[in-house]
Amino acid sequence: MARLIDSLELPVGLRALSAEELRTVADELREELINTVASVGGHFASSLGVAELTVALHHAFSTPDDKVIWDVGHQGYVHKMVTGRREDLRTIRTAGGISGFLRRDESPFDAFGAGHAGTSISAGVGMRVALDKRGAADSFVVSVIGDGSMTCGMAFEALNHAGSLDLKRFIVVLNDNEMSISPNVGALKWLFSRAMTSSATNYARLGIKQLYQRGYMPELLFKALDRAEEAVQGFVASPAMLFNAFGFRYIGPIDGHNMGELLTALEHAKTQAIPALVHVHTIKGKGYHLAEEDPVKWHAVQLFDPSSGAPKQPTTPVRLPPTYTQVFAQTAIELANSDPNVVAITAAMAGGTGLDAFQRAHPERFFDVGICEQHAVTFAAGLACEGARPICAIYSTFLQRAFDQVLHDVCIQRLPVVFAVDRAGLVGNDGETHQGVYDISFLREIPHLTIMCPSDEAELRNHLFTAVRHGDGPVVVRYPRGNGTGVSLDEPISEVPLGKGRVVQRGHDVLLCALGTTVQTAVKAAAEIKATLNLSCTVIDARFAKPLDEDLFVKEAAGHSLVCSIEDHCLAGGFGSALLELFSDRRVALHRPLIRVGIADEFVSHGTQAEQKTRFGITPSGIVAAVSDAFEMDGAGDLGGDFGAGNRDGERSEGNSKSTFVGGVGAVRATR
Repeated sequence: MARLIDSLELPVGLRALSAEELRTVADELREELINTVASVGGHFASSLGVAELTVALHHAFSTPDDKVIWDVGHQGYVHKMVTGRREDLRTIRTAGGISGFLRRDESPFDAFGAGHAGTSISAGVGMRVALDKRGAADSFVVSVIGDGSMTCGMAFEALNHAGSLDLKRFIVVLNDNEMSISPNVGALKWLFSRAMTSSATNYARLGIKQLYQRGYMPELLFKALDRAEEAVQGFVASPAMLFNAFGFRYIGPIDGHNMGELLTALEHAKTQAIPALVHVHTIKGKGYHLAEEDPVKWHAVQLFDPSSGAPKQPTTPVRLPPTYTQVFAQTAIELANSDPNVVAITAAMAGGTGLDAFQRAHPERFFDVGICEQHAVTFAAGLACEGARPICAIYSTFLQRAFDQVLHDVCIQRLPVVFAVDRAGLVGNDGETHQGVYDISFLREIPHLTIMCPSDEAELRNHLFTAVRHGDGPVVVRYPRGNGTGVSLDEPISEVPLGKGRVVQRGHDVLLCALGTTVQTAVKAAAEIKATLNLSCTVIDARFAKPLDEDLFVKEAAGHSLVCSIEDHCLAGGFGSALLELFSDRRVALHRPLIRVGIADEFVSHGTQAEQKTRFGITPSGIVAAVSDAFEMDGAGDLGGDFGAGNRDGERSEGNSKSTFVGGVGAVRATR
């Protein structure tokens, strides 16, 4: 059966359609989205909920000349389909495919790149002002934001600023899918909002304003009429009071799955002489009953059978070790069981951080503060001031948003807050905005802060236990996304000596200094180096990015021909940089300049974690290639000319890794 969407040039073709035809397009796009995501995975429930809204926006506005800014991007899949990327959706979040979020360099319809929440209104205000300054006042700017993102302080800062500017043709669409601002929509509220924002009312409002400005109406009467209008609107639709206070004309709440209401509301918004806010109520997961029943579970999905919702299992089921997140959550529960002062905090990521399990076990000691990382950190600081032992669980990429609070409110005051930094390192297909590869560099510069990096899931338990018991200042425990190594978790939990690394295995020639879960990679690399280069390796598990076990590294570095640092973190300011600083400060005369294996000075594109590690040479083969290159460059020892060139070239092609020496002790820069 022929589909309407297949006969249209999108999005231009939407602008000539009736409301009923647009509803058909939304239904067809939703069905196609379900089948596509079922076969490729990705964010799911959010986009299902905005199918009608997306179609209505591209009908009502002349995109990309009119700017539609999507907050976060989880709801952007239908937008991508409408703007020329329907076929490309099958490549989403894969290496070389399209991004799972919005990217300005991917499409002119992606007005603003977004991976973190709460940015759309601020960006929209900036665009509106810039468009006015360059004479493009006829264009519209529309910022779409979810009710969850509206918990961000930044969103309210932007509303406050927008209301103070004399902005026209600026519209905020509040996508309310959790009833966090108002209860379900009612016909009376929408009927009144339509009357308040109709062309006749706008004309009357303008006439009254002109009478006042020309001196024909007393100021007292003008202000009384204005306040009466706001009061009546606030009585009928309570959110109107809030947004009117910010200087916005409130429209809604409306049914976001009723195409006729959507189109009417957007047309009314376009006629307002001040910024307008359209309050749209939607159902997350709309059109797929399982996602409607459990939108949290279906927020992001792996491959599944669309008819049943059952996950598509591999042909041979594999029993995987628990994830680091699961081990963290279970350990936090155990610590809370034995210590009534332990509390847990998340910033709207209870499921993602595993703290939903903690919430079930200790509901009175669990706090979800919303998408408010800054508040989460200072809230934790306040708890710590009065004797609580807070565990603040935040993804590495989101902790960036609270740097000032970590520094000022926690570290300067030396408060015993534990930061459980999940998704540290390479995280895979979420792309540039979500990689946890910067936390060490921006945290290790802060005094009073300890940074722990467990090498496996058993070590994670010990590190978290140590962090909670450590009362002399804040501690970061960083751990990666994904499953553990499968080590036994039956051993009793124990403390880790603060600031002390450990020697995993002994050798004589090459010193591999590894941080976190790259220890396993280093052990495998050591075996390959022995087999292919006939060099023995000492492997050190650093355990701490700060403080370093200085005496251990200085002693071991002096006794090896080559030192190599390994980390799943950016090279700039990371663990390898810390070693360079140590060797320089302690005047260590290395036999050869330090080699650093890590992430080069570039943003990490989406792909699998394995693909990303290969890209940056953070693999056993990549480490072998880097070590081989180091010896080859100075023509040292037995590794001169005839050493396995074919194999070495193969390793380079996998890791695309090459080390460049640039004079002076430890002055080595890895280029890829």
